[in-house]
This record gives sequence, C-alpha cells and structure tokens, in this order.
Amino acid sequence: MEPAGGAPRESAGAEALLGELEARVQEVVRASSWWERHGVDCAILALSLFALPPGFLCLRSDRPLVFALGITILGVCHYTLTVKGSHLATHGALTESRGWSKVWTLFFVEVCTSFTAEYAKYGHVKMHHGYTNVLGLGDSSTWRLPCLNRYVYMFLAPLLIPIITPLVAVERLREVELRTALRTLGLISLGLYSQYWLLLNVSGFQSPGSALACMLITRSLLAHPYLHVNIFQHIGLPMFSPDKKPRRIHMMSLGVLNLPRLPVLDWAFGHSLISCHVEHHLFPRLSDNMCLKVKPVVSQFLHEKQLPYNEDSYLARFRLFLQRYEEFMVQTPPITELVGLQ
Repeated sequence: MEPAGGAPRESAGAEALLGELEARVQEVVRASSWWERHGVDCAILALSLFALPPGFLCLRSDRPLVFALGITILGVCHYTLTVKGSHLATHGALTESRGWSKVWTLFFVEVCTSFTAEYAKYGHVKMHHGYTNVLGLGDSSTWRLPCLNRYVYMFLAPLLIPIITPLVAVERLREVELRTALRTLGLISLGLYSQYWLLLNVSGFQSPGSALACMLITRSLLAHPYLHVNIFQHIGLPMFSPDKKPRRIHMMSLGVLNLPRLPVLDWAFGHSLISCHVEHHLFPRLSDNMCLKVKPVVSQFLHEKQLPYNEDSYLARFRLFLQRYEEFMVQTPPITELVGLQ
C-alpha cells in the first residue's frame, strides 16, 4: 500500500497536517456541551448498571423467553461495562477529573472486566496507541494464535475469552508491586463473586455449577464480535518497522480501519471501537459520542488532503480473514515502507 499522491514528504509537513486537523477537531470540542463530551456515554453506562437487577430477576422465571431475555440483558450489559466502560476509563474519556478517572478505571477494568488496570493502560494506551501497527510493539500480535486453524479461531476461540481474561490478569500481576497485586486480586474476586452470589441468591440458581455456566454464557454473549473487531481494524493493514515508522497522522490513517455503524455493537462496544476507530486513534481522549461528532470533520480532512481513510463492512472483513487467515494470522506480516514519511 503506497501513500496517496501529493502526501507530504517531510516530517514538518506531517506535523503541520496533524496540527491543522487538531485545530479543527478542538473547535468542535469547545463548541460541545458537557452532555455531548461526557454525558451521553455516562448515561449509557448508568443505564447498563440499572438494567442489571431486572436481568437477574428475569433468570428466576420458568418461561424460556423471559429467561432468554435475562441472559440477553446481562450479556449486553456485561459487554457495555467491560468493553465500552473499560475502554473509555482507560483513556480518561469519562471525566476530566484525574481522581475520578482512576476510580472508574479500577471499577470498569478490574471489578467488571477481571483484568489489571496497570497492564490495560500499558498494553493498550502506551503500546497499541503509541505504536499502532509497529511490529513487535503495537501490532495487535497478542490476538494471533498460530496454533489454531481459521475455523477454531473465528468460531470457537472467542468462547474462551471470559476464562482466559482473569488468568492473563493473574499472570501479569508478577510484574507489579505486591500492594497493587493484592488490590487487583481483591477487586477481580469482588466482581466475579458478586455475579456468582447474585445468580444464587437473586436469580435462584440451585447449584454452583449452573451459576458458573450462566456466568460463562453471559460473559460470552458478544465474545465473537469482540474478538473479530479487534483483529479486523488493524491486522491486514500496513505494518511498520520500529526504526522506520511513519509520522502519527500517516500511521493512523494507514493502519486503522472503521466498520459501519452496528446498533448493538455501537451500544455495547462504543463508536470509538466500531465506526469511529480512525477518529479514536487520532484523538484517543475523546468520548465515543465526541468521536462520532468529529467523524465528518476527520473524514473530510483526510479526503481533502488525499490521505487514506479506511472503511469496510464487518461481513467483508470476516470473509477476507477466512480466505487469508494464514497470511494475516499465522505468517509474519510484511513491512510497509513509506519513503519520506518516517
């Protein structure tokens, strides 16, 4: 993939482009209300918390449709809190207060997601965002499992995400201070046990096994699109070497892809992970709602400057990954060199 014709060849030109885009986006942000900047997304997360009691109560029913409704409510709420909530909190996009940002990060990442807040910030914010599609750093290689064939990976592996996540978190605790490790273990245990206790005492499950099975089902409800989205939007796009990575605006316009708006995933994962992923990588501290609001500004700017603005459908990417699974998920990806843009 080559840079578009007329793209700047010097780093000063790239910085000037990014500065011009930032000025346009900041103009939109300054003209936005608190509700637009933070309120919409906070309201979605609050609604998800308020929907949990009805979800647990639905599981008391002997009627299959009501029981299925309870599973759906708990599953969608789980992913809204763990994916959307954790993602926004990790980036500090839920509030402008550093103190509250820390509180929300611990709640959404450790209590709800059963992961470690420190590694979430390091792996996602520092490495993935700082070195997007740079081999060995932010190249999404953690999502590759070359030992699995395409059908096992795309259809069965997502079901293991609820089990693997806390296990990976515990393994990462070896790298942090004892006090931090104890806090993380305590918060992860609180989140897992709270759901287990509520299933037994509110939903009326009669055995530990049935409660644990229900936990696995609800935590796996949107696991397939969660895994797919994480690989669709970066893998298969240009990859860069650490010593020849392009300037930020070229890195993000080349190495990030937007999917179309999908109502359930927009709600549960957030716009910044679905239809506004390019905007999110360029402006990671913007909330989901603000990413959606600045999307026309960003797309118009990139098209105006003849820079890539990658978009594709979920189904098209799914078919592409099935067809080229070995190339994308097993083999080492080729390095893209952009002469004059490093």
